[in-house]
Parts: sequence; structure tokens; C-alpha cells
Amino acid sequence: MSRAGRTRLLALARRRGVFTAADVRRAAVHSQHVTRLLAEGVVERLARGQYRLVDRPITEHHALVVASRAVPHGVICLLSALSFHGIGTQLPPEVWVAIERRARKPKVPQLPLAVVRFSGDAFTEGIETHRVESAGVRVYSVAKTLADLFKYRNKMGLDVALEALQDAWRERRFTIDELDRAARACRVERVMRPYVEAVLS
Repeated sequence: MSRAGRTRLLALARRRGVFTAADVRRAAVHSQHVTRLLAEGVVERLARGQYRLVDRPITEHHALVVASRAVPHGVICLLSALSFHGIGTQLPPEVWVAIERRARKPKVPQLPLAVVRFSGDAFTEGIETHRVESAGVRVYSVAKTLADLFKYRNKMGLDVALEALQDAWRERRFTIDELDRAARACRVERVMRPYVEAVLS
């Protein structure tokens, strides 16, 4: 194995935080370099085809990084987005990810995923990209997350949606315009209106 290949792989790992087998191929690095670094304990396997340097710090949002690498076209949503934004008291045991309605359902054996399907504006509205462990993680905005919680109130619990709405408004984490736009995208304007009016009054 060439020293140049090892150097490129280490640089890739430092730059990406979590890197995949596909990243290694695109960097024109032989996969045996990954195998060797695994054996040396320099790199660890996080999930199938996903790796990181052992000495890289792990943040509280590490599972979101792994999920984002495994589902690159997905968006962190619902309880996981709520937790990421530091709103409410929910700590979900799985990572909630939204995918487009016709997308293939992802499988990540080492990570519990809860997958929901959105389409049109309900999928594209409010996507933000945040840097976590050197990786870009797509997460719905606070306003979009609130609208999603009301849309899924029968599954998440209306109390969860109300707590999040109250906490987010108290901390001024969204504007009324942002919430209106998200509610329209999710088609929950009528559902949310009385609760929003009560919080604002």
C-alpha cells in the first residue's frame, strides 16, 4: 500500500468526520487502506460502509451524522429535529428521518431509524444544513418541525407539539411568517391556528 494513499485517506477522514466507502472510492484510495487502518485501531466502523477516526470527538448529535451519511437525501425531522434544536424534553431512542414519498426506504442495521415520507412542499420547506462533526447534516427548521409535530400529533402526541410550540415561542426561535409558511406546506393551518393564538395571547 502506498504512503500517498494512506495520507489521502487520513486527510479525507479529518475533513469529512464520518466518511463512507463511496468517499474512499471517489478519492481514488484503495479500500485496503481502510482495512489496514481498522486493524491498526486508527479508524473505527460506525455502520456498514461508514467510518471515522477513533480520536475524533463525538458530539451529542453523532447519531444524526451517521444517519445523514446513510440517508444523504433525507432530512432529520420530528423528535430528532426537536432535540437537535434544543426544544422540549423529548429524547428519542431512534433517529427520525424524512424521505421523499417515492424514495427507497433506507436500511441502517446499526442505527435505529424512524422513517416518514413527505412530498412536495412538505418535504422541501424549511431544510437547513448544519455542520456537525465536520459533516453537513440536513435538519428541518424550528418552524417546520413544529408544523410536522402537529401533522403527526396522533403519533407524537398533541402534548409534545404544544410543549414544543410554547418553548420555541418563549425563546423566540421562529417568526409567525415562518410558522405560517411551514403550516401551509404541511396543510395544518386550521389545526394549528387555535393553539398558536392561545400561545400568542
